[in-house]
Amino acid sequence: MKIYSTIDLEINNNLATVWLNRPDIRNALNETMISEIIECFEEINKLQEVRIVLLKGRGKSFCAGADLNWMRGVSKYTFEQNYAESIQLAKCFYTIYTSKKPVIAVIHGAAIGGANGLYSSADFAFCDNETVFAFSEVNIGIIPATISPYILKRAGEFVGKDLMFTGRKIKGKEAEQLHLVNKSLDSSELENHVNSVINELLTSGPDAVAKCKELIYNVVNNNFNSVQVIEYTAKMIAEARMSSEGQEGMASFLEKRKPRWCE
Repeated sequence: MKIYSTIDLEINNNLATVWLNRPDIRNALNETMISEIIECFEEINKLQEVRIVLLKGRGKSFCAGADLNWMRGVSKYTFEQNYAESIQLAKCFYTIYTSKKPVIAVIHGAAIGGANGLYSSADFAFCDNETVFAFSEVNIGIIPATISPYILKRAGEFVGKDLMFTGRKIKGKEAEQLHLVNKSLDSSELENHVNSVINELLTSGPDAVAKCKELIYNVVNNNFNSVQVIEYTAKMIAEARMSSEGQEGMASFLEKRKPRWCE
């Protein structure tokens, strides 16, 4: 297994945990971490034994946004250099969003600036009640551009305007109310809740979950007309029924037993 310099990858049975691992600077993002996250998620996609990915941060915070030293360098870049770096950051969030495995982000401490792109591009996001969230880009004269597709998918246009225009700080329960995260819990309850979601996901057929991700992506992100959406969704379910996993799942249901992937 590859050793990374800014993140850690742990694999335990069906579960891969990607740790942001710069705890001395609250897991701040830089160009190396961004590249390593992309590479790590691309590698996880190839691991058949992995069924679920956790994204977490070591130390006191999930991620405090951009590394100040990185920002100093970026502020002196040409437009072409800035554009290339921004493409890489956008690719980082897109790689998480399009992961073939369900991704669960577990957030604590703080999620500032670009950190909001990491959890919002995951399939599930859970935090503790004391987590602080802020879209602080406007406070330094820039904008939360590359994270915006995922924040707006989660929370919608007008929540996005509220948080992105003001840069105001909110905590976990308000983040839940605004649909930035699926759920905010007391820190003592967070791990148990995440584990319960993992256990529920493990009862689902792994190929079926991957196909569900593909289905949702295409239905949400393509401007299908009525004929196209009917044909596409009908084809997806027909293929699922004919697959080996679909056949096993239907047989186990009819025979009143657990399917093989639960054994």
